[in-house]
Amino acid sequence: MAKSQRTAVVLVAAGRGLRAGAGGPKQYREIGGVPVIYRAMEAFSRHPEVSAVQPVVNPDDSAMFTAAVAGLRHEPPTNGGATRQASVLAGLEALARHKPDIVLIHDAARPFVSAGVISRAIEAAGRTGAAIPVVPVTDTIKLTGEGGNVEDTPDRARLRIAQTPQSFRFDVILEVHRRAAKDGRSDFTDDAAIAEWAGLTVATFEGDVANMKLTTPEDFVREEARLAALLGDIRTGTGYDVHAFGEGDHVMICGVRVPHTKGFLAHSDGDVGLHALVDAILGALADGDIGSHFPPSDAKWKGASSDQFLKYAIERVAQRGGRVANLEVTLICERPKIGPLRDTMRARIAEISGVDISRVAVKATTSERLGFTGREEGIAATASATIRLPFSEKTWSV
Repeated sequence: MAKSQRTAVVLVAAGRGLRAGAGGPKQYREIGGVPVIYRAMEAFSRHPEVSAVQPVVNPDDSAMFTAAVAGLRHEPPTNGGATRQASVLAGLEALARHKPDIVLIHDAARPFVSAGVISRAIEAAGRTGAAIPVVPVTDTIKLTGEGGNVEDTPDRARLRIAQTPQSFRFDVILEVHRRAAKDGRSDFTDDAAIAEWAGLTVATFEGDVANMKLTTPEDFVREEARLAALLGDIRTGTGYDVHAFGEGDHVMICGVRVPHTKGFLAHSDGDVGLHALVDAILGALADGDIGSHFPPSDAKWKGASSDQFLKYAIERVAQRGGRVANLEVTLICERPKIGPLRDTMRARIAEISGVDISRVAVKATTSERLGFTGREEGIAATASATIRLPFSEKTWSV
């Protein structure tokens, strides 16, 4: 394919997904803690050969769509139609102003498309004009009649399972879709079928068995289990921090401004809860401690808000392909009283970390008036973090 060719994507996300069971449209449900549509779109938004991603959504889902794909590059969404075929045409029409050379058409319910499949789709379309990803059929297939009796056994060596993204010369597939709509044909189940109806030769290229479509509740259960198995390297880290009291009228604890008769003596905002939590996460990653990443000797961290330290630690987990399983903080002090603010602190940690509040614990205890915390000279905090990373043989080598 010539380097000057521009590639765009139509991401079809207007369906209701009724077969997937309760929980709303399946493309907005989470799998592995991430919305299905985010996973599906991310691969295209970050692919270096894709110039535009055109989502097609149900107008009733606009708020869910915006929240689900925050941070990803895409065109303003266009409204879908009554059928998948109508939605694809709407997406193609919306892309016409960009005049792409090649278009990939992908179902948002396929969240595990890889960069390799996308690259193969682009290459195949540039070479053939129309191509689809396929995987071999491994089971024996039977053709049955109306009564359920077997009528034939096709040669499975010639059978293939079609996937998306299906790739085409943009002007050709747009014209074919327009022709089908004009002729009142709305019964095609994929874009390759429309191309075949129009007399085009549709080539195939190597798909990916992981690039499956989520259709039933069982699909979600199976893929959740698969993703969990991939994150088989479970690690726990611990952290500890302490800050003395000084002049002031409030302290920052777990990201929450807490009124108090004193303030913290600290280089940053002195948030002992978040500092201990950052050390716990970095410890689970075997990635140093908070001081090595944010040295107190660096003037730019003077008075800094500690939420950025926690965000940084969470990003380090994400960069390793991992997920946070649990975060826990224990605060040790006589005053201020933590109990009334416990859930507020949990919510703030969850917000900063991007995890559900059910994965965050905040506890408090006193030292029975013993030691510096008992004399109300400062506050101490311990923390633990459990994370899951992709299993790697290298990490288990001796």
